[in-house]
Amino acid sequence: MSEILTSVARPSFARALRFWLKLGFISFGGPAGQIAIMHTVLVEQKRWISDAKFLHALNYCMLLPGPEAQQLATYIGWLLHGTRGGLAAGILFVLPSVFILLALSLLYVTVGTLPALQGVFLGLKPAVVAIIVLAMVKIGQKSLLSPLHYAVAAASFVGIFWLNIPFPLLILGAAAVALLAQRFFPAPAATAQTQARARQAEEGYFLTTHTVVPGAGFSLPRLMRQLGAALVLWGLPLAVLAATATDFAFWRRLSVFFTQAALVTFGGAYAVLPYVAQVSVEKLHWLTQGQMLDGLALGETTPGPLIMVLAFVGFMGGYTHFGGSLVLGALGLLITTYYTFLPCFVFILVGAPLIERTQHNARLKAVLSIITAAVVGVVLNLAVYLGRAVLFPAGSLAAGQVHWPSLVWLLVSLVALYRFKLNMILWIGLSAGAGLLHYLLLPHLG
Repeated sequence: MSEILTSVARPSFARALRFWLKLGFISFGGPAGQIAIMHTVLVEQKRWISDAKFLHALNYCMLLPGPEAQQLATYIGWLLHGTRGGLAAGILFVLPSVFILLALSLLYVTVGTLPALQGVFLGLKPAVVAIIVLAMVKIGQKSLLSPLHYAVAAASFVGIFWLNIPFPLLILGAAAVALLAQRFFPAPAATAQTQARARQAEEGYFLTTHTVVPGAGFSLPRLMRQLGAALVLWGLPLAVLAATATDFAFWRRLSVFFTQAALVTFGGAYAVLPYVAQVSVEKLHWLTQGQMLDGLALGETTPGPLIMVLAFVGFMGGYTHFGGSLVLGALGLLITTYYTFLPCFVFILVGAPLIERTQHNARLKAVLSIITAAVVGVVLNLAVYLGRAVLFPAGSLAAGQVHWPSLVWLLVSLVALYRFKLNMILWIGLSAGAGLLHYLLLPHLG
């Protein structure tokens, strides 16, 4: 299967399945943490895939819209066991978080008005804002490498914050800049010596950048079959809802909205959340700004991709639209999950065979750096958007309206997470405890 002899045998499908199932339950820490877990296990421990091959797959998953960690799992699953491997890896990466978030959403709308639970969220919200700020910093450190990158990030922030330019147009603009940048800032070619060292570094792995993967390359019949299957899978739930639902207009709007969100989710959940928040909160009125923050806090506490917070938005959409129906809220969550992740599988299973033939193409990789720079500006907008709701809950930006407990905990969270590198999940738990303690001891200040 490979031009380089490897000392690692191909893992059985059952063995890989056990790993993907375990990953679905331990994939905390956002995309960076999830990717780190996969790298540690798949590259360093099991040696199923080389570091260069892993990074190649990651680079292209980051270039695609959708959660890069989930798509990376799908891609590697496809590399190991074809379509069934990709489906198993991608589905199991998401499935545990679907049921966990459904349970948390039901609890949120049934007992979420209890003062004690509101105290918990008082601690969670500023911690979540701190996590977003640090995510922006980490993305910026890796992507803002030149004055051009800084200019794209600044333009992206101005465009979405002050000019209200839709997120998809910002991504298209960044892609256009990337194409121009390729002309003026071409990537240097690797020397023969560098290529030799890279080839040697891949010895001893099952999958390498020199692996000949079955099914790689372009096939028109296969492409047509896959696109046809994708259209059927997209339309089938809508057809069932059209035949059975009493308010099909709502379900059509929900399905189309989250399909659109999935198609423009460049840069992960933090990048698309402003777009989702602006539409679902300000236009559709499915939930409030505070509930959006609560949903983000719930999403941070569950395994799986953070984009699962969209499922909470779908739950609140069904729950609110149908007068507090838990059943239709749950249906909204499941339909939102379906339409959020369906494009992810299509992008990988349709695109992976083509991507395998372009893994040494530096021109395509160059597009990623400019798009990621634009994402920095979008994430900054998200931090400002949600931070304003946390620090100024009354709506006024006057200094006298600052919610001081939230400001203090936001600063403490930044120090704890950035300076002392505390585990994010641990800090979320501590923040929930601090909010509850604040409610019990000083309820009059909340």
